[in-house]
Amino acid sequence: MASRVLLLMPTTSYKAGEFVEAANRLGAEVVVGTERRQALADQAPGSTLALEFEPVEAGVRAIADAHRRSSFSAVVGTDDETVVLAAAAAARLGLRHNPPEAVRAARNKLEMRSSLRSAAMRCPDFTSFSATESAAGVAGRVRYPCVLKPLELAASRGVMRADGPAEFVRAFDRVAAIASGAARRGASSPELLVEDYLPGLEVAVEGLLVDRRLRLLALFDKPDPLTGPIFEETLFVTPSRLAGDVLARIEAEVAAGCRALGLTEGPIHAELRVQGGLPWILEIAPRTIGGLCSRTLRFGAGISLEELVLRHALGLGAGEWERERRAAGVMMVPIPRRGILRGVRGLRGARAVPLIEGVTITLHRGAEVVPLPEGHAYLGFIFARGERPAEVEAALREAHAHLAFDITPR
Repeated sequence: MASRVLLLMPTTSYKAGEFVEAANRLGAEVVVGTERRQALADQAPGSTLALEFEPVEAGVRAIADAHRRSSFSAVVGTDDETVVLAAAAAARLGLRHNPPEAVRAARNKLEMRSSLRSAAMRCPDFTSFSATESAAGVAGRVRYPCVLKPLELAASRGVMRADGPAEFVRAFDRVAAIASGAARRGASSPELLVEDYLPGLEVAVEGLLVDRRLRLLALFDKPDPLTGPIFEETLFVTPSRLAGDVLARIEAEVAAGCRALGLTEGPIHAELRVQGGLPWILEIAPRTIGGLCSRTLRFGAGISLEELVLRHALGLGAGEWERERRAAGVMMVPIPRRGILRGVRGLRGARAVPLIEGVTITLHRGAEVVPLPEGHAYLGFIFARGERPAEVEAALREAHAHLAFDITPR
């Protein structure tokens, strides 16, 4: 009997195609669980499951009911919004899972920071405030420079740096508005995390936890400086060009961070700053890398990151496939300004740059373009592959230089 996989994903997920394709490669039947009833639900009965991600217990009941009708072999959350529900549902069904309380801690930046500090790990000083507090009153109680963050958003949304009280007040009001708008149902007083700004190079780690053991899959450099006042991520290039001893420290630090949070199974995506050769954890998320960035990763004979994740969830073994030896990278196309996207010029030239494997514009004509810190949709992605990280980075920059975006004010 074929395996049956429940993929939990928001309707806005970038990852649907990659995960469904990976399941098909494994011969697994796919059910997509999402927060709205899908248009194909009548044409393909049983292939979709409409449910609530919050409150979690309601979603777990709906999944358990569906499981009784036709059992699932694995439940996988693809995005931040679904990982807690996936862990809780898998635990209820007796399937491979992370402890739900560990996933909740990783999803909440304040709980994550508190867990890391309790484990005596390197961590910037931090505190939290209600988003309803007076920004002017809070501004005199923090240390500068600092960074403000909503507790449960990702991809740098709502993250801002302030170097003094006046900047703090402006940033606090913006971040509080973002956090309040995104607060989960029933939350009357969303909180903001305020932590010391940590200088240094930034890197990202992609890994897979197998019975509490971290398997490092890829380590990305972020060549563009991320110094604020907003933190728009652009370039990810692997393998890292950092020294071998620093890479070893990063891997050990991420493994220790996973232990501190109590994570035991499945994918992790971590972000760190490296200062004086020492890594400091910014985030550990129990999911795969965001957007379409996983397309940079290939293992063994063309196995995708999503296939490794599903193999592990299904108990098929993720094997010992190593990432391909060639360098790879992605540029998340920066958003130049707010407005309505009318068109994109230069695509042919960008795609013709040597080493470029693809240029994908993910916003359609007529879509609203919103920069960070309020924005949460990517403009597009550029992918490159080559023999050395430096030439991959150069190709991505050259391809981006060909692109021009027609954006009119709203």
